[in-house]
Amino acid sequence: MSSPANTRSDRTGQNTRRLAFGAMFTALAVIFSYVEFLVPLPVPVPGIKLGLANLVIIIAVYRMGFKYAFTINCVRIICSGLLFSGVFGMIYSFAGGILSLIVMYALYRMGCFSIVGVSMAGGVMHNLGQLVTACLIVSTFSLMSYFAVLLFSGLISGILIGILAYHIEKRLPPDIR
Repeated sequence: MSSPANTRSDRTGQNTRRLAFGAMFTALAVIFSYVEFLVPLPVPVPGIKLGLANLVIIIAVYRMGFKYAFTINCVRIICSGLLFSGVFGMIYSFAGGILSLIVMYALYRMGCFSIVGVSMAGGVMHNLGQLVTACLIVSTFSLMSYFAVLLFSGLISGILIGILAYHIEKRLPPDIR
């Protein structure tokens, strides 16, 4: 039988470990955002990105839960916005990132989608969130005509990020929780 002091010490160590992993995931997400900022995709359509930072977010959903994934996502958006994209970039990223995270977590909790399917939905929802925000900012619904292009790009990037996330997640040690 363990004493209350040992239980408290174990719990503190576990919380510290989760905090450290959360900080590492956040740093990785910011680094991936920076790489994506430096190396744009060779696609002539504005606004299309691979979504490398979403790789970290989806792994955080699967390994650490919604609260940690939400915090990592928000800190990443704020840091990336301050460093690379400015206030409007942050607004669009928050809209897409939060909608994407909520949908990915809901699909993950349902348990009937693979990590690739969850990632695909996340990619599409991220684009939809940003597009709806743009419509609200410029006060016109005509921007929604661009959704077909963003739907396709969100599906493709979601598949690629989902495949990467699948291979990375299954190779992570089981104690990263």
